[in-house]
Parts: sequence; structure tokens; C-alpha cells
Amino acid sequence: MLEYNLPRYLPSAEELPDSDETPVDNELQELIPGLLKAILLILWSERMDWLFGIDMGIYYHPDKPPIVPDGFLSLGVERFYDEELRPSYVLWDENVVPIFVLEVVSQNYRKEYTTKLDEYAALGVLYYVIYSSRRRRKPHLEIHKLVNGKYELQEGNPVWLPEIGLGIGCERGNYSGVTREWMYWYDEQGQRYLTPAEQIKQEVQRAQQAEQRVQQLTEQLRALGIDPDNLG
Repeated sequence: MLEYNLPRYLPSAEELPDSDETPVDNELQELIPGLLKAILLILWSERMDWLFGIDMGIYYHPDKPPIVPDGFLSLGVERFYDEELRPSYVLWDENVVPIFVLEVVSQNYRKEYTTKLDEYAALGVLYYVIYSSRRRRKPHLEIHKLVNGKYELQEGNPVWLPEIGLGIGCERGNYSGVTREWMYWYDEQGQRYLTPAEQIKQEVQRAQQAEQRVQQLTEQLRALGIDPDNLG
């Protein structure tokens, strides 16, 4: 919940700018959170109490510019209001602080490890995740958890996030035709959830295997002198 001293009269999401007109400077800033959202759309297809925003402004004060993370997750909010969806995420309307924020470090460093760390802690974001594939001596993925008002770096890959009911981690895979290290969601046992393309491929393989079993059974019945077409 919000703990700010806000003005009495507050603008709605429709009255606030929905873009800072600053383009992303790295395609991964779109693809990485896009993959995480695509997996959630399948995992949580029946749930209507969550929102995963990508490059969407988070307004925390009407007189200050929004914070625009590469991706964020909020739980306990309406999946959507109407067919227009959300132009931005306004904290005094939602009354729910995002539980998870993702920043993908681009070639142009944007203070992900300094200023933004303090900003998200001040907002009360429980998990602040930073990914940088350019790091050589340190892990590419850092998961910070807010403990007593300060972020503590979590160990492991993947890291289980009990408040969300998912794990987060990175490993090599293929997405959008690109084979590289990607971020994924994991179950509590550390098993990676499949991407939409992988799930489709898996279902196709299952259908093919089922068809093969039917063909084998048909051949076995005919070898015994039984016409499968006459079976009720």
C-alpha cells in the first residue's frame, strides 16, 4: 500500500502521459520481458488478478515523472479494466505496488545498480531483478529481495520467489529464432517452464505419438484377423 503524502486531487491514468518518448536502446529490453510475459499468459491463463507490464510507466506522484522499468509484475490487481487496457500503471489508482521489477542493462548504462536500486526500495518493490549479459566477472542475473527496507542479494540460479509462487533464472535456449541466454520462470523444484513455442512442439509430438500407437494397434488387430472398422 502507498505511504506517500499525495495531493488531494489526483489525475487518472487516462490523463497522464503513457510514454516518455524514449526508445529502448537494446532489443533484449523488449524480448526478455516479453518472453516472461508470454509464459505467464499460459501458466496463469485462468487467473485475472495479475498484470505484467512491459516498458510501462509506473506513476507514484502526479508531479513527478514515472519510473519506466523494462518489465514489472503486480499481483492482486485486475487483469484489465476494458478493451483499451492500461495506458500506464498509476499507484494511487491501483493501490498495489508491483511485487517484481525487471531491468535489462543495455549498452547505455542507466544506473540499474545504483539509483534505481534506491528508487525501487523506496517504492517498496519486493523483488528487484537486474539482468546484464555483458558482465564477465559477476553473475549476469541478480535477484534482490527487500528485507527491512534494504535489498539483499539472493543466491542461486534459479531463485525461488515464494510470494509469487514461481522461480526466476536464466539459461541458454531459443526464443524468436535466437539461441542465447534467456530468462525463464521455474517451478519450486527448479524445472523450467516451457515457452509457448516449446509447448506447441510438445503437443504436436504427443499427437504424433498417439497417432502412431493407434496405427500399431490397428496393425496388431489385423494380424489377428480382426477388422478394426467393425469394432464398436
